[in-house]
Amino acid sequence: MTVWNYGTYMTKRLTRSGNSLALVIDRPLLEALDIDADTELELSTDGDVLVVTPLRDPKRRRRVAELVAEAHEQYGGVFRRLAE
Repeated sequence: MTVWNYGTYMTKRLTRSGNSLALVIDRPLLEALDIDADTELELSTDGDVLVVTPLRDPKRRRRVAELVAEAHEQYGGVFRRLAE
């Protein structure tokens, strides 16, 4: 396991579990993401990369979306100029 100051990275192999394969996630990564055995996870892919995302409280996601919209409304021009 390698720990960087901006995240935790691990190299893992899948483990056989009956007819399936399982990914075992070590405690440091679970703690960094604040997830446990009861956390629902969403899996997605772009065809090359597997992305595992913890599902968060819908109220929390709605609030983040509101904050992003607010920031875009207030600072959208600045963001556009920075992007150029």
